[in-house]
Amino acid sequence: MSARAPTAALHRVMLGLALASLASCTWFDSGRELDYIGPAPQPQPAAAPGAAPATAPGRAAPAIPEQGPLALTVREAILLGLENNRALAVERMTTPIRRTFEQQERAVFDPVVGAAASTERTKSQAPSGVRSVVDAHSASASVGTFLPTGTTLELAADAEVLDSSLYSDDLASTRLGLTVTQALLRGAGVQVNLASLRQARLDTLASQYELRGFAESLVADVELTYWGHALARRQIEIYANSLKLAEQQLEEIRERIKIGTLAETELAAAQAEVALRNENLINARSILSKQDLRLLRLLNPPGRDIWGREIILRNQPAVPDVKLDDVEEHVKVALRMRPDVNQARLEVQRGDLEVVKTRNGLLPKMDLFIALGKTGYADSFGQSVCDLDGDAYDVLVGVRFEYPLGNRDAQARHGRAVLSRQQSMLAVSNLAQLVEVDVRSACIEVKRTREQITATAATRKFQAEKLRAETEKFRVGRSTSLLVAQAQRDLLASEIAEIQAVVSYLDALVELHRLEGSLLERRGISAPGRGPVVLEGER
Repeated sequence: MSARAPTAALHRVMLGLALASLASCTWFDSGRELDYIGPAPQPQPAAAPGAAPATAPGRAAPAIPEQGPLALTVREAILLGLENNRALAVERMTTPIRRTFEQQERAVFDPVVGAAASTERTKSQAPSGVRSVVDAHSASASVGTFLPTGTTLELAADAEVLDSSLYSDDLASTRLGLTVTQALLRGAGVQVNLASLRQARLDTLASQYELRGFAESLVADVELTYWGHALARRQIEIYANSLKLAEQQLEEIRERIKIGTLAETELAAAQAEVALRNENLINARSILSKQDLRLLRLLNPPGRDIWGREIILRNQPAVPDVKLDDVEEHVKVALRMRPDVNQARLEVQRGDLEVVKTRNGLLPKMDLFIALGKTGYADSFGQSVCDLDGDAYDVLVGVRFEYPLGNRDAQARHGRAVLSRQQSMLAVSNLAQLVEVDVRSACIEVKRTREQITATAATRKFQAEKLRAETEKFRVGRSTSLLVAQAQRDLLASEIAEIQAVVSYLDALVELHRLEGSLLERRGISAPGRGPVVLEGER
């Protein structure tokens, strides 16, 4: 057999396994979603030949001054919240942190380079009385790697120079060796060796879906608070107008008492009504102040003193022209786009990989190892390197076997993995049912609030007519100030109910779109975790 034949053959094996390792890991770099959250990129027109390429869209948050009133539309408020909200900034860090676990699992397949150098002196005396001093100088270098196929490769070079007082010449040796260890049972195969890396990738994807769910909740909170702020401001206007009307009624009663056309007992009811309207106005202003704080906390606008900034809403509550799809369509969208549902499906896929790992752990450990070396000898280091082309070589082939009796640890791990996977599947089924209940309930609420708008508008119209009639009767002496005050109170309640119905309808639409996972899409917001996760049985 030629001295170069085994070396060349093993070099070819090493190269082939290295290429297989690279090919098995390429799928991790494809399709990675960016962590960008902001306006969805608009299609760019084709650039003219020679023109500079269009810049990538950034986070198009509105330009907000650091001082003065904060005038915002709903969309501007959403974009400002996505840009500056501190809770979202904290949540954004989760995905990069998770991605470091991917890098850590990839490191298992990174080549490892090693080197060592040593010098030793040995002084001895033979029984014949001859004394000797031996100086040994050695150095070694190696590079090794572990491949996803379960193969360990190591290429090592060792050099040693002996200087003995018994010989006039030095003795130098150089060895170049290649060791290949292949797992035959436990630890063999790409599937089991890449399982941990794939699990780390699934954890990163899960964090992206979690980030999407958080962003969706933030957008919903901003919208709900925006309309809550609008409602509080409208209530202040209604209470202020009602207070003004009650004060006018009180002045009219006082004038009529003064001229003797009305009994003084009518004054108490009018005074009580003014006090009640003033109390309502105070409460409404307090609610508005709290809404200011909540909205400022969500938006976190630039500037030092954000809590004292006035908020001006450029959009007012109005009934949108929205036609709901069939409830079944909303359920289908939710089962496809809800971040928590997709996270649960990723947990099932992670469990599948855990079953692969633990099933492989049930196998005995059997490794095949092959070591090939060539050594050159000479009286100097340089000549020993040249002697590597000689006919001398060493080959070592063997098998190692290991199996714990009973193998209870591996069996327990595998049983736990199988049960956990079954639990994850049941969790997905249970979550799907809960999602369907949520979406159906949200659709019912949207329909209810939509019908309430018409009903409250009719009630307010009739209450206004009732107050007009009661006021006319009071002026001709056929009613009392108490009845007039009651009619005013009923009108006030109907006006509040009417604007509340509009805001409740807007809130119900936001909640429906959040529960079906389409809120970001409907608001033109791009975020990671958009694609649905499909399990094997759902294809």
